[in-house]
Amino acid sequence: MAELNIRLFAPSLSRFTNLLMVLPIDTPPMMTEGNIHYKRPMKTLFLLHGYSGNYMDWMIGSRIGELAAKYNIAVVMPSGDNSFYLNMEASGNNYEDFICKDLINFLRNTFGLAKVPEDTFIGGFSMGGFGAIHSGLVHPEAFGKMIGLSSALICDGIKGMKPGTHNPVANYAYYRQTFGDLEHLDESMNNPKYVVKRRLENGEKIQPIFMACGSEDFLVEANRDFRDFLLKNGVDVTYKESPGVHDWNFWNEYIEPAICWALES
Repeated sequence: MAELNIRLFAPSLSRFTNLLMVLPIDTPPMMTEGNIHYKRPMKTLFLLHGYSGNYMDWMIGSRIGELAAKYNIAVVMPSGDNSFYLNMEASGNNYEDFICKDLINFLRNTFGLAKVPEDTFIGGFSMGGFGAIHSGLVHPEAFGKMIGLSSALICDGIKGMKPGTHNPVANYAYYRQTFGDLEHLDESMNNPKYVVKRRLENGEKIQPIFMACGSEDFLVEANRDFRDFLLKNGVDVTYKESPGVHDWNFWNEYIEPAICWALES
């Protein structure tokens, strides 16, 4: 298994940024023999980190290297800072475009990966779960399936937030810079619910979504609400909930089942 720590220039960010890749290109024959996942071309999985994290988090906190080899998937772990993987108009940090355009093109041109959405998945935890769901919804041409673990689906909680206020995570200024006009977040393409509504109105089929959240997680109500919203609108969603909080114990419990789900035809 090859680990690549890559520094590349991202036009969408107007600067260099880092990402980590795991490529199971040299998996020993004893591991590939009889493994059905090596009878098909390599799939690609984007994995996004959470708020206050970095591109190394998945490699340090999870078994993703082992899982990449087991399931013959290239795993791409970019840096998203605290952007929620959105295009931040006020700062010029266009993370949505970086993930869904710059990085996709880089992988296609350099490694021959992520050429079609059917072979390309995106997932993440917490802020990264939000980013995975939002990116997949806005860019169905790039991603065939979405995985959100303990996703920070916070739009309903911050809409209408007033200047000078804050919550336990951040203040109004941060959310305004990241999500845009909070007074009209119900009608913003930064809001996953609005994106779903717009796509359905246009007659589009939403790609399948896998969600999991711990029953003691502070984000569980937001995840249940989004699940119910998806079901009400006829979206193909697989939802898992079990005892757990907002930590690596829970994310490690569900990342392998999520990968298996994504690889199903």
